[in-house]
Amino acid sequence: MSHQDTNASQEIGVIGSQEFTTGFRLAGVRRFETVPEERKSEDLDDAVETMVNDDGIGIIVMHDADLSYLSRQLRNEVETSVDPVLVTLGGGAGSGGLREQIKRAIGIDLMDE
Repeated sequence: MSHQDTNASQEIGVIGSQEFTTGFRLAGVRRFETVPEERKSEDLDDAVETMVNDDGIGIIVMHDADLSYLSRQLRNEVETSVDPVLVTLGGGAGSGGLREQIKRAIGIDLMDE
């Protein structure tokens, strides 16, 4: 199976606040769960579980700080998951940083032309 096959069948899913997901939407990411800042304690677990159980998602991108809102069990599950793999971003989520972090996480440069 070539890398092309993997990319075609699985997408990147982004979970986070409106501000966090907007940049990814503009970059063409079609799968996201937007959780408002004030609802993270209540809704973030559900959003993550939805993505984890979606076979079409190969990579889940979240803000590093949002992991603290997850239940311990779910946090442990996503941090050790291989399919989908979790990529977390710290403070400055520029596309260069995302590209490098995804490449490190899965060993493939998804944005390679």
